[in-house]
Amino acid sequence: MPPGPQSQRTLGTLSVVGAAVLWALSGTASKFLFHNGVSPFQLVQLRTTIAAAVLALWFLVRAPKLLRVSLKDVPAFLALGLGLAAAQFTYLYAISKVHVAAAIMLQYQAPMLIAAHALITSRERLTPFTLVALAGSALGCYLVVGAYSLDLLAMNRAGIISGLASAVTFGWYAVASEDRMRSYPPWTVLCFALIFAALAWNVLHPPLESFLTPRSGRIWAWILYVCTFGTILPFGLYNEGIRRIRPTRASITATLEPMTAAVLAYVFLHEFLEIPQMAGALLVVGSIVLLQAGKEKQRVENEVSEP
Repeated sequence: MPPGPQSQRTLGTLSVVGAAVLWALSGTASKFLFHNGVSPFQLVQLRTTIAAAVLALWFLVRAPKLLRVSLKDVPAFLALGLGLAAAQFTYLYAISKVHVAAAIMLQYQAPMLIAAHALITSRERLTPFTLVALAGSALGCYLVVGAYSLDLLAMNRAGIISGLASAVTFGWYAVASEDRMRSYPPWTVLCFALIFAALAWNVLHPPLESFLTPRSGRIWAWILYVCTFGTILPFGLYNEGIRRIRPTRASITATLEPMTAAVLAYVFLHEFLEIPQMAGALLVVGSIVLLQAGKEKQRVENEVSEP
């Protein structure tokens, strides 16, 4: 007997929670690797190359039909891969410069940027939900990066700029990825995005240089963790969650990631957020929840008003 609606919702929620926790663990693991001599350039090359190879080989053996795309769509997948390559690097570079939780919070400005873009380009109505969410997220971002301290702002300027860049690039990737998923399965979109991201980072960085650097078995184990449990598996879980629950609910559930990252970074890396930074983190998460709740309310109103 197939699972009922309630079971589907439960499985979907658990899938998104699992993805959020794995992404948070990946951020902490990445910071550990940076402390042990792996550069952001090397890790992004390793992450995209290994993840793309594993996923492509798996599909080649188990589901070759997922690797079939039209030649006319290759340029779009190339652009998507370049966007993912940029999002991965700016995110990892931010983690290398600022606290893990702060870097993730900066990337979590992406939903706000997407909402602002929709307001400008699509002339969507500016609802009170959206206005308050945008203002709250901006204030939360200001607090979480420690901008209230001029010394901290100067010290981490490169990381802050990179974190904001990760929000822009990830927001673009999310929109472009959603567009591709209208024609292809989510796993196909992810696989080709990773393939082109890997190609980009083996052109921008000396080809396979990261694989030739001598490392201990322990470091390689953590690299493989980031590539599989920090990339392939959480993306897969999140996609499965989207299949079972609405994207709005999935986005709200995924806000567990930065809060989990803050706890993990404190336990394993001894990174401590000051009280204003913690308040900013809660403000960012609350703003995302408010924004998505507003979208859900507007969707329901539109459905009710339709004849």
